[in-house]
Amino acid sequence: MARLFGRGSAEEVPSGVVLERLDRTAAEVTNPEPGRAGEVRDRAAQAWQTRFQDLLEDADGAGRDALAAGLRELVAFARQAGEGVSAADGGIAVGGDLHVEARDSSAAAVRMGDVTIGVPVNPPTPGPAQG
Repeated sequence: MARLFGRGSAEEVPSGVVLERLDRTAAEVTNPEPGRAGEVRDRAAQAWQTRFQDLLEDADGAGRDALAAGLRELVAFARQAGEGVSAADGGIAVGGDLHVEARDSSAAAVRMGDVTIGVPVNPPTPGPAQG
């Protein structure tokens, strides 16, 4: 991406600045404050969308062709990298098959809250009959 943003005239953003922005974005997205992963990811996506729109609008004919080729290369790279899995706050990401099985009067889940299986050791005393 730094090559795409850093090419051309001196008025364009130098590639070092783009690399710094990418590093900053990566740090923000990979280490968000608890409960804010989605918000941080959305904000980063919006900022980079705007940067790409500005880049495309500012490109001239020959520059636009070179830019299009670079963007196709970037998309191909992202598709290869995107074959992994990820999850936002509270999510679980699984790449491939997942088999969860309960056996012998047990419980099984990928994520499980409070569970009581069988009769509690000290069951509560029943209250007065209601009727």
